[in-house]
Amino acid sequence: MKICRLFLIGLITLSISLAGCSGFKSSPNGSSPPITKIENKGSDTIVNLALAWAEEYQEVNPSVYLSVTGGGSGTGIAALINNTVDIANASRRMKDVERETAISNGSDPVEFIIARDAIAIIVHLENPVDNLTLQQISAIYSGAIDNWKDVGGEDRPIVRLSRETNSGTHVYFLEEVIRLGEKGNKTLFSQNTLLLPSSEGIGAEIRQNPNAIGYDGLGYVTDDMKVLGIATAAGEAYVLPSPETVNNGQYPVARDLYMYTNGNPEGIIKDYLDWILSTDAQKIVAELGFVPIIK
Repeated sequence: MKICRLFLIGLITLSISLAGCSGFKSSPNGSSPPITKIENKGSDTIVNLALAWAEEYQEVNPSVYLSVTGGGSGTGIAALINNTVDIANASRRMKDVERETAISNGSDPVEFIIARDAIAIIVHLENPVDNLTLQQISAIYSGAIDNWKDVGGEDRPIVRLSRETNSGTHVYFLEEVIRLGEKGNKTLFSQNTLLLPSSEGIGAEIRQNPNAIGYDGLGYVTDDMKVLGIATAAGEAYVLPSPETVNNGQYPVARDLYMYTNGNPEGIIKDYLDWILSTDAQKIVAELGFVPIIK
């Protein structure tokens, strides 16, 4: 079901992106007309979910067109700061410096939590390793551990895969996994970490490289890759990511997903965000492998 929906989403992307008139268009007398197009940009983690919402919402309200593009959380937030987008998607919380820049530029970012996500640690199906602790993952990605034999695997070099630095998932993984959530921890990714531009790119490399390790949002995990159980420390229980383990707090690498608007939303943008937080829209969250907001 998830794979079928993602395929259909890809087919409609172009039509959604090109339809309609821009919400930034002004009428001849200088007044702002009703918005008929919503510009939505940002997180690649969220982009397929945002496309699915856009497809469904155009059935709910055919007079509204949605242009949905990715590019990373940083790209969406920058567009919001520059007032060139209606809604910015982010898989991380807006940084203080970004908020300060937005305010100095005349923007007023308002945050909405629209879903939750687990970051799955993934390897090739033939990798014999089943579980890792957060400390082991940190050591692997910082370069302190270079061989799978050091974590119970075969005598093979570890190939580290990561999203690019503009990705909110990259930032979250650095701060919460590599740095273990410790303030003042300055540990960095190993210099030979391969930076890939998309979640799909990480999945493709995992499928073909038995030495690789990567991380991806749960919505991008498929049956042709292996998901590792994660423990907060040695001796603690290993937990696999799922909506259940995210909601009950057992899975240690989970996060909120965000949308930001410039000021409190009004009109059709408010209607759309209200719909995103509705039961019908949150069903799509679950269908795509993310975690619906629990109210």
